Amino acid sequence: MMDKKVLDYVAGKTHELLEAASCNQETAQTAKKWLAAVGTAQEKEATAQYLADLKNCIMPIDGLIAFAESAAGEQVFGKETAAHIAAHAHEIKAAGAVYCDCPACAAAKAILDCEKDLL
Repeated sequence: MMDKKVLDYVAGKTHELLEAASCNQETAQTAKKWLAAVGTAQEKEATAQYLADLKNCIMPIDGLIAFAESAAGEQVFGKETAAHIAAHAHEIKAAGAVYCDCPACAAAKAILDCEKDLL
C-alpha cells in the first residue's frame, strides 16, 4: 500500500489529468481504472499499467515542436494556433522543458515524478 500523502497527491493530479481537454481517451480510461483499483488487490497491477500509459502518452517537447510546425499540426490546430504552439514550445524548451506543458502533460509529468513512491 502506498503512502497516503503520495496517494492523495497522485489522485489529485489524476483528477487534473481527467479534466484536461488535452487528455486522450485511452489515458483517461487507464486513469479511471487506476483510481478504481486504489486500495484493492489490483492496485499494484493498475499502477504499473497507469505509469506505462503515462510514459507512452506524455508529449516530448521535440515531438510537440515537430507536430506544431508540420502540415498536420496546422490542420489540427489551424495555422495561427500551430505557430503560437510552436513558438511557445521553443520558448519552454530553451528554458529546460523536456515535455509539453499542456494541462494533461503537466499532470502526467507530476504523476511520473512520483513513480518510485508508487511502485
